[in-house]
Amino acid sequence: MDNKKAPLLGKTLRELQEVVVGMGLPKFTAGQIASWLYGKKVASIDEMTNLSLKNRERLKEAYEVGCSAPVEAQHSVDGTVKYLFRVGEGQYVESVFIPDDDRATLCVSSQVGCKMNCLFCMTGKQGFSAHLTPAQILNQLYSLPERDRLTNVVFMGMGEPFDNLDAVLRACEILTADYGYAWSPKRITVSSVGLKKGLRRFLDESGCHLAISLHSPFPAERATLMPAERAWSITEVVELLRGYDFSKQRRLSFEYIVFKGLNDSERHARELVRLLKGLDCRINLIRFHAIPGVDLEGVDRDQMLAFRDYLTGHGVFATVRASRGEDIFAACGMLSSLSQQKNDNTSKN
Repeated sequence: MDNKKAPLLGKTLRELQEVVVGMGLPKFTAGQIASWLYGKKVASIDEMTNLSLKNRERLKEAYEVGCSAPVEAQHSVDGTVKYLFRVGEGQYVESVFIPDDDRATLCVSSQVGCKMNCLFCMTGKQGFSAHLTPAQILNQLYSLPERDRLTNVVFMGMGEPFDNLDAVLRACEILTADYGYAWSPKRITVSSVGLKKGLRRFLDESGCHLAISLHSPFPAERATLMPAERAWSITEVVELLRGYDFSKQRRLSFEYIVFKGLNDSERHARELVRLLKGLDCRINLIRFHAIPGVDLEGVDRDQMLAFRDYLTGHGVFATVRASRGEDIFAACGMLSSLSQQKNDNTSKN
């Protein structure tokens, strides 16, 4: 891919109109390009055959489609596939394809690394390197070998989506717009630690589902797991959420990784019930996938079910998320970390 050329992928219809008008082409040409990109998912401008050869050549002088295939894939015994995408010189992100009966979900990344540095997350150990562009976010779908099977997308990969909100909202617009993928917003979930400024804007500007990483209902304990708690407390986040309607189009969920002896007690369950009382939401209980250098343990199935049953029995709907791709470390940034290390070592030699 020629880095001197700008990608067409990731541009909204308005931005494509600006491109063609700036080149002296008819404004309707933008709709044709959008159809080739998001409808037919072409790999090159040459394939946009309802544009004249002259106009295609002019377009190719400054632009390209901007798609690039994954550079590596790891396959789990349960059908989960983790893909590695190169997004810059020596920079990589992961996305995870998760088939499940008639559903097929793609977990996409929004940043290279992450600033949040959550204790339990391998991506946070990398530090932050770069924001992904809308093109780099959408390329994870566009260049996915299983793209035609996708039913859902979750922004739960590498990075904090609300820390790169402009690009995430642009990608979501293209996924849901008539000129784009024309998906229902109900097929998209965006996960966040709860950055307050970004949270309010997301709720006002997007109809996609929202997932908040919670992991402890006690602010002091949550801060030991998630440093972002010190700036944006979970109590403030929940209070903000109470001002929005989640009873109809948009679903609100809380992600809760259950750690042995840390956040799995009845005391924690009681506080969760108190914290979320009256809020139309669900809690997704997640088993911890161990990562190197982190002294945390998950709980057994019986404890997960007991925790779930307490919450559900006290009015907070809870589910236990099935673990997928554990043999390929599908839930962390292991593959991208190894690729980064290899690149660094090559550069030094």
